[in-house]
Order: sequence, then C-alpha cells, then structure tokens
Amino acid sequence: MISRIDLRGETLPEGSALRDLLPRAEFDVEAALEKVRPICEDVRHHGAAAVIDYGEKFDGVRVPGLRVPAEAIRRALDELDPAVRAALEESIRRARLVHREQRRTTHTTQVVPGGTVTEKWIPVERVGLYVPGGRSVYPSSVVMNVVPAQEAGVEGVAIASPPQKEFGGLPHPTILAACALLGVDEVYAAGGAQAIAMFAYGTGSTADEPGCAPVNLVTGPGNIYVAAAKRLLKGRIGIDAEAGPTEIAILADSTADPVHVAADLISQAEHDPMAASVLVTDSEELAAATEAELKTQVAASKHVDDRIVPALAGRQSAIVLVRDLADGLKVVDAYGAEHLEIQTADAAAVADRVRNAGAVFVGPWAPVSLGDYAAGSNHVLPTGGCACHSSGLSVQSFLRGVHIVDYSRDALADVAHHVVTLAEAEDLPAHGAAIKARFGWKVPESK
Repeated sequence: MISRIDLRGETLPEGSALRDLLPRAEFDVEAALEKVRPICEDVRHHGAAAVIDYGEKFDGVRVPGLRVPAEAIRRALDELDPAVRAALEESIRRARLVHREQRRTTHTTQVVPGGTVTEKWIPVERVGLYVPGGRSVYPSSVVMNVVPAQEAGVEGVAIASPPQKEFGGLPHPTILAACALLGVDEVYAAGGAQAIAMFAYGTGSTADEPGCAPVNLVTGPGNIYVAAAKRLLKGRIGIDAEAGPTEIAILADSTADPVHVAADLISQAEHDPMAASVLVTDSEELAAATEAELKTQVAASKHVDDRIVPALAGRQSAIVLVRDLADGLKVVDAYGAEHLEIQTADAAAVADRVRNAGAVFVGPWAPVSLGDYAAGSNHVLPTGGCACHSSGLSVQSFLRGVHIVDYSRDALADVAHHVVTLAEAEDLPAHGAAIKARFGWKVPESK
C-alpha cells in the first residue's frame, strides 16, 4: 500500500541530492500554463460572460449571474446545522486570537538628530480569496483566508468558490454560511483559472449586476489550474503561493503510537489522489506496525478507492527509514513539509530543531487535523518544498511595509558627501547632483 525508502546504509547527501531521494508528487504548473492562458485572456476581454461560460463547461452548471445574492448567503446561515455553526464559530474565535497577535505597529527609528525612518504597515486595499470546491467542501478555508485579511485591516474582501450543480449554481451552502459568520457579503460563484482571472482583471458592471472590481492580492489554495493562473497573472496581482498537492510528514521514533501515525497519514491521503503522506522514522518496528495499521484503518475508511489508496500507493508517499533522529531531522528539513508532525520522545525539543516546515505539530495530541480546523493556526501553508523559503498565510500576507524618510537640512548636510561619493562611484552623477542642488552645488564638509 505504501512504499519504503531505506536511507540507513549511507551517509546522507546534502541539499538537492537529498531532496531528490525523497518522495514528491509530480505537479507541472508550467505545462498547465498553456491551458489557462486562453481562459485568462478570454476573461480579460469578455469579463463575466466568459467566467459564466467556463463555469458551464467545467462545473456543469450555467449561473444567471456571478454575484451570490445576499439573501442566499443569509439563508445558508439560517439553515446551517447548529453543531456545524458552533464549530465554525469556535474555529473563527481561535483563529482571531492567534492572528490578532500578528498585527504590526508603526515604528520610527532616529538615525541621526533630525533624520528618521518610519516603517508604516499599510493593509492591501482589496483582496480576492479563493475557496476550492471539487471533491470536498472547505468552509475552513473561508475562515483561514478571511480572518487574517480582516485582522490586517483589509477593507475590500471578495470570495470566489465554484458553482455547484446540486445547489442551483451557488457555491456550497456551508461555504456561504461561513462567509455570513465572517460578515463577508461579496461572494462569486466562480472557480478555477477563470476565477483568478476575474479577480485580476475585474468583470465590469451591467444593468443587472455590479461587476467584480479588480483586486490587489489573491490568496487561497486550489488545483493545478488555479496555481497556473496565479503564476500567469502574478505581477498584475500579488499572490500568496502556488499551492500544490497537500502533504504531511511525520518524524517519529519508537515511542510513537502506530495507531496515531497511521490515522494521521490517512487523514492527509483522503484529500486527493495526489496527496502526500510521508513517515520518517529510525524504528523498523514502528514502520512495520504502521504498515499493519494502515491496512486495518484504510479498510474502515471512506474515500478509499478514489483518494486514499491512490495517494498512499503513489510516488509521493513513503515510509523513509533513517539511522537516527539526527538524520531524520535532516530528511524532514530537506523535504520541507506543508505539515510536519513530531511524534518522538521529548518532541518539543526535537521540534525546536526543525528549520523547514509550513507548520509543526508537537507530540501525540497535536495532529494536523487540529490545525486544519481549530488550533488557531492557519492551514494555508507552503507545499512542494516551498517551506524552505516561504511562510503560511498570516496577517503579514495582507500588509505592506512602507518606509517614510524624514530628514532636516542639517541631517542631510551631515551625510551629503557620502551620498555624492557613492553616486559617483556608481557612475550616477545626477544622483549626486540632486544632493548638490540643495546646497548651492557645494556639498558641505563632514562635521
């Protein structure tokens, strides 16, 4: 069901050589670019009509308009299962606690008397948040995208989620209910590359419906075509990341419970046939016990044939055997997992040594499922090894740091000769002349 990779018999290579030994899903965004390019161009030139056409083609339903009526959003909340509502409200409450602490404050540094640099944090004016449809429904992604945007102070928040045939062309009602709980009333029944293009170019207004205004930033996970559209349109819009297939890595030793380990591997595999589930361990006994548990637990699971088995049996999933935990840490750092669980003795100390992961889950009582819904952390995280250079979604994702430079005449005079010297060293004399002009073309001598 799941393959093994044995790295115990050799000195681990460094860098890319080690990464090449580890399992990873094939995710060719570059190839998908050529498929999404005409879609994005069509939306650019034909606006809402093109988005509606592609919704009919790809989602199997033709919507009368892209904007979800406010009444449909209110109705979705009114009809929401009370238990689901309570769970969403608690997820929102915890996410706000964590993300509120991420707010930035304006800070002024006095460089010299009369010379200051202030760093001011300004929220993005308008964002487009993408919530996937497809195999599952993700109201939790509404929470994870909206809460940090709101806590950052973003004024304009729009959400796009694919139209669903069984709900009359509206996004899934649980997604709409989550929007209502968060006070978001600008929601569009649009999915895939066409939704990203809608956010980038806008759709224009008609007599029947106000259009979607262009946004500054698009966040949220999606399939390969959503990722390709983000890559194509980056520059016109800011993006959070090109999300690839979801993944879990578990670093475990002989103290780990194989029942927990197997359950957590399966929990990630049920997302998608391309989902990655990786166990890294120095215990042959744990590896064998986990393999046995997988057989038992998979047989009792839902989504077995269409998701879980293909994901666990795919090239992206494996049990990786290492000589010791030191090597295990090297492996998980090279892998750079979206989600990394540490199920070892003294798990907190081991977790503290991790450098590359989207989020780290410490010990047996912090499974990835907790982070998906109610830990308070964000579950929009870097995939495909991008955790070695990128972070998950946060309040910071929606803020821009702007430096405000304020110098008096005396403060400029004190450093003018250095500025002129450096300008001339770079053969940019006009830069120096801009300084000289302020002092009658004679640069003051250093004090």
